[in-house]
Amino acid sequence: MMTLRLYCGIKKIMPANNQQKVTEEQVRRALSSVVDPDLHTDIVSLGFVSDIKIADQRVHFKLTLTTPACPVRDKLEAESRRVVAEIPGVAAVDIESTAIVASQRKVHSRQPVEGIKHIVAITSGKGGVGKSTVAVNLAVALSQLGARVGLLDSDITGPNIPLMLGVEGYQPTSKDGKIFPAENYGVKCMSMSFFVSKDTPVIWRGPMLDKAIRQFLHDVIWGELDYLLVDMPPGTSDAQLTMVQAVELSGGIIVTTPQDVALLDGRKGLAMFQQMSVPVLGFIENMSYFICPHCQERSDIFSHGGGQLLAKEMSVPFLGEIPLDTIVRKGGDCGRPITVLDPDHQVAKSFLDCAKKIAAQISIHALSPVG
Repeated sequence: MMTLRLYCGIKKIMPANNQQKVTEEQVRRALSSVVDPDLHTDIVSLGFVSDIKIADQRVHFKLTLTTPACPVRDKLEAESRRVVAEIPGVAAVDIESTAIVASQRKVHSRQPVEGIKHIVAITSGKGGVGKSTVAVNLAVALSQLGARVGLLDSDITGPNIPLMLGVEGYQPTSKDGKIFPAENYGVKCMSMSFFVSKDTPVIWRGPMLDKAIRQFLHDVIWGELDYLLVDMPPGTSDAQLTMVQAVELSGGIIVTTPQDVALLDGRKGLAMFQQMSVPVLGFIENMSYFICPHCQERSDIFSHGGGQLLAKEMSVPFLGEIPLDTIVRKGGDCGRPITVLDPDHQVAKSFLDCAKKIAAQISIHALSPVG
């Protein structure tokens, strides 16, 4: 009996006496096996891992991603937790997840916009494809994901972003010669419509358009932004040239619809960005299909899949397809984008998915080696 009690006592003590000590090197080595699928490099080499702390068989570390809109955040967190938990002696894993948007890699000597990390032009080869609707909802989606976002309406002669964003009646104020932007849904906004009455046409030649766009870039108090989305007028003319020449663009997004005429003009938008050495972040196919609210039958009103085929043919990313739905139009008309009006709606989720892919593409271009 005494021998048995002694044996049992030893069994109870042995795990504590033989507890394996976990080291920081073991944790780093384990995390080095986790590879970011977009950047194709392990998270330790990318500098994502910091503040490793080990106490009482519990491992804590910070995981800092390149954007709060990271589409693979859950995957990286799960894989990181798994590989660390497999280290002998680890009983628990705590991950402090955060994000710092990587700044744009400077390629040209163009004047930067103070406080803004990335400027992205959203364009289309022709009008009528819903480009402004896409721009507003992408901006709101990025803000909902935790990014600091601005939206510049550079369509000087036909501005409509303020109506869609619900800031149509904004009266600008200034300080030290600089203008405060409007703000709604976490998105800062600047537009020519703040300075002219609703019924007054803006009839300007190229040099005046150029000056207005430059002022909206450099004379607005944007503050600290991760992304400034620029809603471009349709086509490939003065506004596009000014934007490319005035600032360092992180990339361009081309909005199209499935029919042939829109795809043809989408090619022109792509060629414009390529000729001006602007990275093409990808194509978005808007009004891609329609789901009947009564019978749930899908109809490809404008054909389907052309944007994806064009992206594949031109070797650029396809960022996603946005369904056609009357709720999108209603939201735009009343200043409540679908991403705000009904975040659980299929269309809102499509915009959110596109926003994540755009953020990923920006990070890829910002962190990929030159050449």
